[in-house]
Amino acid sequence: MTRPLLISDCDEVLLHMVRHFAVWLDEAHEIDFTIGSWELAKSMKRRGSDEPLTREEMFGYLGGFFPHEMHRQTLVPHARAALSALAERADIVILTNLEDHCRTHRIDQLAGHGIAHRVECNQGGKGAPVARLVAEYGHPVTVFVDDLPHHHESVARAAPDVWRLHMVAEPELSPGVPPSPHAHARIDDWQDAQAWIAARFDAGIAAEG
Repeated sequence: MTRPLLISDCDEVLLHMVRHFAVWLDEAHEIDFTIGSWELAKSMKRRGSDEPLTREEMFGYLGGFFPHEMHRQTLVPHARAALSALAERADIVILTNLEDHCRTHRIDQLAGHGIAHRVECNQGGKGAPVARLVAEYGHPVTVFVDDLPHHHESVARAAPDVWRLHMVAEPELSPGVPPSPHAHARIDDWQDAQAWIAARFDAGIAAEG
């Protein structure tokens, strides 16, 4: 029998990112970063200026954080235990939106936190890679977990039979990110998320759009 499949994002799902990104911007670049929404560029201002950074500038700083400052990131509470329990019955893939050259860094980083599962890097929407993974694993009952609403929309279009769980595990960020209308549920805590995912696996039924 085909094992269920869990496809999970990493940043703000398994590992905290924005809180450590903010500290690095302050220490290394004198940039103030106000955590509040996923419009990161609008939340970043050079010290003494009221003008937010451009998206191009923001992506430049993200490129400086990954992979060289990834060691700052810390584990989201209960994430490791939840994945360990779910791995007893399901296959797990970490699908992370990083450049391909960061894949080995991400694998090593997660292993250092006691999480050792297949890691795939992606750029852009996650619908197509999720659909490919589902087909590769034999079209099992699949749950997708991500913090970004547009990835849930992408997966809903490309792989509508995949269950979609919206999770924003950063407490400072989650109030500023509305639940995705394209996700089946919004849960920001891994203990509750583990139970929800296990229930989908127990039912053995694919999602319906």
